[in-house]
Amino acid sequence: MNPPTWRKSSRSTQGTSGECVEVARLTRSIGIRDSKQLGDVHLSLTAEQFAALVQRIKTTMR
Repeated sequence: MNPPTWRKSSRSTQGTSGECVEVARLTRSIGIRDSKQLGDVHLSLTAEQFAALVQRIKTTMR
């Protein structure tokens, strides 16, 4: 099995705060991690949970 390919959120690269979120498609879930916490520590969500989280964030940020 290949290691996950982590990518930064497009929103995380704005500004100079250094606060970045990364996501990766895992075997059976979506992984979310703090880019400063590299390694195996991450939050795993199902695709449905991830979609609900993104929708909630979008609603809150308006």
